[in-house]
Amino acid sequence: MKIPPPVNPGLDTLPVYVPGKPIEEVARELGLAERDIIKLASNENPLGPSPAALAAMQQVLANINLYPDGNAFHLRKRLAERLGVAPNNLLLGNGSNEIIEFVGHGYMAPGADVVASQYCFLVYPLVTKLFGANFISVPAKDHAHDLAAMRAAITPETRVVFVANPNNPTGTRLANDELLKFARDIPPHVLLVVDEAYIEFLESPPDFISVIRDGTPANILVLRTFSKIFGLAGLRIGYGVGHADLVAALEKVRQPFNLNSIAQAGALAALDDVSHLQSTRANNAAGLKYFATAFRELKLEYIPSHANFILVKVGNGQQVYEGMQRLGVIVRPMGAYKLDEWVRITIGKAEENERCLSTLRQTLP
Repeated sequence: MKIPPPVNPGLDTLPVYVPGKPIEEVARELGLAERDIIKLASNENPLGPSPAALAAMQQVLANINLYPDGNAFHLRKRLAERLGVAPNNLLLGNGSNEIIEFVGHGYMAPGADVVASQYCFLVYPLVTKLFGANFISVPAKDHAHDLAAMRAAITPETRVVFVANPNNPTGTRLANDELLKFARDIPPHVLLVVDEAYIEFLESPPDFISVIRDGTPANILVLRTFSKIFGLAGLRIGYGVGHADLVAALEKVRQPFNLNSIAQAGALAALDDVSHLQSTRANNAAGLKYFATAFRELKLEYIPSHANFILVKVGNGQQVYEGMQRLGVIVRPMGAYKLDEWVRITIGKAEENERCLSTLRQTLP
């Protein structure tokens, strides 16, 4: 029996987002022991979550029969204090992906255009298609955003522009002055979404929070997440920072209780664990240097990264990915991004990086 035809015709051709494979799935598929597998595929924090976050989450388990605070008062208040904004400048989501979907509800519809760079996070075109809007992919420049070309792609039909800095999957970053100028030049009818999922890994990031704090322009939404440097990917917590009126409009499409109690407690505690953040940054910097040095020695092309992963050209990316997986190392093939010759490697602990490199050597064509 056939299912009823979807009312949304975009579902017919909507692609399915395929994440990095979990350890458990690889173990089942290949008959490997989970303890013998390492995952360097999804840009997760190899040091794990903050111990303070683990302790805080444990404390709320006794009350898990109660609904969470639908407004996440304490987390919102602490985030606002940390950023120097008002609580009503903050929009909380079940991962920053949910906030991208909020943007879809508010700004995407048939006839609207959405602009992003060629090598962008796959969720941008996916959400655009979900809401029936047109996705405009602007060719990259040296695997990075070409801001001039993106500005030229904006038309009266454009409603959203996505810029990720640092960018996933390439790890490239934009010069602060160029990006801030691009933001000032965005027409007022266009929402600029600045995705800063990896911003904590930058030494000197652009200061969009001050722009939002000043209140002009009002068409900027900054996305951040607890999934990366905070090591809380399994909790699914992201947040947006924007003008109070913009946040109020997007709050209308947020589901009640979208942040569970455990996640709120963990994120609140993680915010103040400075030691964990410093250890993560130090581990990441050492890992990036290790892989860059190794790739130069192997004469492999790579893209210098400003995030917690690195993209390397290996020939047949799918073949190398499968070969490494058979040896118990999970990386990310880049075919979905039309980078068939590349794989993306998340920075792990030193011993994980060493094993990954050794496995890569074994599987290179």
